[in-house]
Amino acid sequence: MAVDQAMSGLGARLTVDRQGAIGEIYVALGSTVRSYVQGLVGHDDADDVLQRVFYEVWRHNRRYDPSRSLPAWVLGIARKRAIDHLRRRRTVPVALDNLADAVGEDGRELAERYARCSEVRDALTRLPDEQREVLVLGYFGGFTQSEIATHLGVPLGTVKARSFRGLRRLTEFLSRTK
Repeated sequence: MAVDQAMSGLGARLTVDRQGAIGEIYVALGSTVRSYVQGLVGHDDADDVLQRVFYEVWRHNRRYDPSRSLPAWVLGIARKRAIDHLRRRRTVPVALDNLADAVGEDGRELAERYARCSEVRDALTRLPDEQREVLVLGYFGGFTQSEIATHLGVPLGTVKARSFRGLRRLTEFLSRTK
């Protein structure tokens, strides 16, 4: 509960003293947000999106409602900026000849893996925010379900239910793409 109180205090400070609070918020949430964003946009672009996220938190500090979860609000912004980034990113076709030295004889295994990663990212964006947040924190953030519950300030049973429903939906989305 001390973590929740600290986050609540940081959130309240953000609305009135963005300059003083933003550094502490970055220290508290930066690695979580980076892991989340990296899972959506990839390692190479994660830092660019992370920078945009915290700029937006700083810039739009008055939009934060202190009665709500600060980490959830910041991760919501991260999701939107990651989606914006993915929409702006141009897909560059790569000739299979360029992948000849990659895994497999002609790079097909690597190309299939990239395609599957893209499908998973797309499916994640289609999940409700609560389910996606729990799955991303667990799989990309490396959090246990107990840590997620503490981090989000919700009961462990809620985290388990969101994980179960999210994984079930994710499976449905991915089975349709086969």
